[in-house]
Order: sequence, then C-alpha cells, then structure tokens
Amino acid sequence: MALSLIILAAGQGTRMNSDLPKVLHPLAGAPLVVHAMAAGRALDPERIVVVAGHGAAQVTQAVQEFDPEAQVVLQDEQLGTAHAVAQARGHLGQGDAVVLYGDTPFITPETLERLVAARRQHDVVVLGFRALDPGRYGRLVTSGEDLLAIVEWKDASPEEREIELCNSGVLAADAGLLFDLIDQVGNANAAGEYYLTDIVGLARARGLSAGVVLCDEAETLGINTRTELAAAEAAFQIRKRAELLETGVTMQAADTVFLAYDTIIGRDAVIGPNVVFGPRVTVESGAEIRAFCHLEGCHISRGATVGPFARLRPGAELAEDVHVGNFVEIKNAILDEGVKVGHLTYLGDATVGEHTNIGAGTVTCNYDGVMKHRTTIGRQAFIGSDTMLVAPVTIGDGALTASGSVITMDVPSGALAVGRTRQVNKPGLATRLFEKLRALKAARG
Repeated sequence: MALSLIILAAGQGTRMNSDLPKVLHPLAGAPLVVHAMAAGRALDPERIVVVAGHGAAQVTQAVQEFDPEAQVVLQDEQLGTAHAVAQARGHLGQGDAVVLYGDTPFITPETLERLVAARRQHDVVVLGFRALDPGRYGRLVTSGEDLLAIVEWKDASPEEREIELCNSGVLAADAGLLFDLIDQVGNANAAGEYYLTDIVGLARARGLSAGVVLCDEAETLGINTRTELAAAEAAFQIRKRAELLETGVTMQAADTVFLAYDTIIGRDAVIGPNVVFGPRVTVESGAEIRAFCHLEGCHISRGATVGPFARLRPGAELAEDVHVGNFVEIKNAILDEGVKVGHLTYLGDATVGEHTNIGAGTVTCNYDGVMKHRTTIGRQAFIGSDTMLVAPVTIGDGALTASGSVITMDVPSGALAVGRTRQVNKPGLATRLFEKLRALKAARG
C-alpha cells in the first residue's frame, strides 16, 4: 500500500532563544527535521511533505538538501496541529499517511513499521508511551485494546490526569479519512487551537476503530530547549557508540569520540581518543583513525591510517593502505593505494597516484581568489618537503620535486623539477647586520 509522510516543522521554538528555526538545530551533525525524515524513510514513503512556518525558506533548503523530492508546504498561521496537517491536503496520494514531528528525532524505524502494521486492525493508530513522569503530556483514554480518546492535559479532568499512558503525537490513518476527520475538528478547548488529537474521538463517534502502539519513552523525546538539545546529543552519542562497539569497532576512549547521525565504520577499525565525525563519513574495516582527528564528507579504505591531528574535509577519498599523518588537511582529493602524506601538508582539489610520497610542508595552491584548480600527481612520485604546487599543474609518474620548490609548470614523468632561486652567501653580513640592529634597539632604550 502506498504511504506518505507528513512532518510538522512549523514551530518557532521560542524556548530555544534562537533566530534559527527549532527544527534546524543540529543533532549529531544534522538538523532535527532530518532525523525525522531519516526514520520515516524506512517506510519507503511515496511522498514526504514537510509543513513549515517559521523560517520556511531555511527549512525548505535543509529538507531538500537531504531529499530533493520532498515537498515543503507553508502554514502561515500556527493554529494547532490539525491545522498544520491540513496544509498537506492535495499533496498526498492514495493510501496511508503517517504524521511525524520535526523536533522529535529518536523514533526508530522499527517503531514506525509497527505503527503502520497496526493499521491493518484499526482505522486510526496512535503511538503512545508510558512516562515515568507524565507531567503535561496528553493522555490516552483506552478500554482494553481500543483507544477511546486523546485528552490534552489542559483539558483533562483530575481522573484523566492520573492516566499513565501518554500521547506522542505520532499517528497513522488513511489519508482521505485523516483530512475528512480534520475538517470536523473545532477549537473549543483551553488553548483555542485545532488539535489533531481530536480525530480519535471523531473517528470513534463514526463507529471507526482506533488503537495504540507503544514505544519506549526515550523515542518520543521532543526538543524544546537548549538543555533538551544537549541531553539529546548526549543520548545519541551513547547509543551510537554502543552500536559501533557491538558491531566490532574498537574505540580506545569511546566517551571522547563524537559521531554523526550517518557515520559508518567497519568492523576491526580502530578509533583513537578525541575523534570527531561530521556527516557523510565511511571508514572501512581495518582502518585506523588516531587521536584528535576531525572527519567530514570523506571515505577511508581498508588498512589506511589517519592522524593524529589530521583533518579530512568533504571529497577526501583515501584508498587502501594510505597513510595521512599529523597536521595534514585533505579536501576534495583522491589518494590512491599506498600514498604517504606524513605531516604538515595541505592537499586540496588533487589526485595523487599510488605509492607516491608527499613531503612535509607540501601545499597544493588550488585557489586563485576566484576559482579552484586541480593538481594531478602521478604514480610513485616524490614531492620534496616544502613544495608549493601552483595549480593547475600535473606531476608525472616517478617524477621528483626538489625541496623548497615552487612548481608552476607540468613536470614530465621521471623528471626532477627544481623551482627555487640560486643560493647566495654574503660573508660577514649577518654579523654586521645583527650588530646594527642591537645598537638600534639599545638606542631606543
């Protein structure tokens, strides 16, 4: 059966005390709304519709960077959750609709699959949880396995507030039925809003069935404050580290490693202390990332070693057995098998052939102030220390550059390139110069 996602992401999030829309605050390297989209992808939805409001242009950009086919619709006035869902009318196809929230990042794909499966037994299915402290959550009023109503805390009686079963806000229903029920929702409540939760009572009044799928309370954690965001980050890191350790990754000081939502690391890889993973990083089995490295948008192959104190930026591709040492930065560069870049080097917009050695202090001068240019280095070349490679430039297979050279022209295969001025020694000049400078310093007091 076809299925669509509706993700509510229109709130301003005033308690975040931020100019950034709440759903765009980053968690594990991705905006909160992306986490909801990623979880929903497990359902293989035909359509994803995100309802934006505050900061809609920024939300649209973030959503479409993650999924260019996702649609963003605007809720001009925030009049409640039912009003928000109604904005998706006309953008969904036939079949079920699942409503998620852009500030609730931890619902698992497995839970969503159970929610959708329960639709075979009920017309409307709500995701609920038992809270240690129910507080101001909406309550689920049930009779056996049937859900009778959802009551918001503001409107609940003292007896209803004693109910421990709480509403997450997530639900599934046939899309046509969902919008039909929303048309009947009123706003005669304590907040004067159009509550999506009212559709349960409306469905029951028609003789339709409603049910509940339970999940762990941690999955329903919504982010409303910076404190909650920090707690969510900590919770994510603990869970992600545990997952990787369980799959055979070694972390020498796991609590100092920070991972992104999409980090992939193969078994028998070794991760040293204080390593930070940004988004879109894959590390193959048997690779080693040493202490104090920062990685984002890169791929590291089997047997490669990185660091300590290295930075791999987007587009860095390390083949098998590549060695990238301390204080090396790689950006948009491909390093073929066995390349060695020991220390104090920047390689940007470059291709380096297999088993080439890059000496300390090498820089690919890739930017002319307007455009980026590419450096190509062949196989088994030797780039001497402190070589400046002024792109665009090509170094041939087996070529060598002399230390301290500025290379502005292509170097043929097997050639030695020397790009430095001839050294001139001036006897006694250093002594006389120092004497003059010391006298000048003394005269100034």
